[in-house]
Amino acid sequence: MEKPHASGKDILVKVEAISVNPVDAKVRQRMDPPEGGHIILGWEATGIIEEVGGDVQLFKKGDKVWYAGALERSGANAEYNVVDERVVSRMPETLSFADAAALPLTSLTASEILFDRFRIDSETCGTLQKGKGFRLE
Repeated sequence: MEKPHASGKDILVKVEAISVNPVDAKVRQRMDPPEGGHIILGWEATGIIEEVGGDVQLFKKGDKVWYAGALERSGANAEYNVVDERVVSRMPETLSFADAAALPLTSLTASEILFDRFRIDSETCGTLQKGKGFRLE
């Protein structure tokens, strides 16, 4: 495969680590590659930005990033991945690439539960109790 290039709001990431999730297996079951083509799976990844598109404002070459990409785009189970800067974040410096790759989708899931389902906001308080889970107060 040819090395992809970034344009517009896309960034080109040299993939350092990926994470495999149950969603990867589910996506694979329902996707068929085009005749004579292929599909690259995997959407959770970490890496180093190698190239930025002309409209990118949030990142620069050399930034360490993590992300859960978009299902309608090529996946991250490759040496390089092109991803929209709007679904990317800077990777915490305290984590290795491998450790950080396990977090994007699980973190998004936790965020959706807390903020979308439980509707926690700046006015809501709650506590995390050992062995008992999260309790809204």
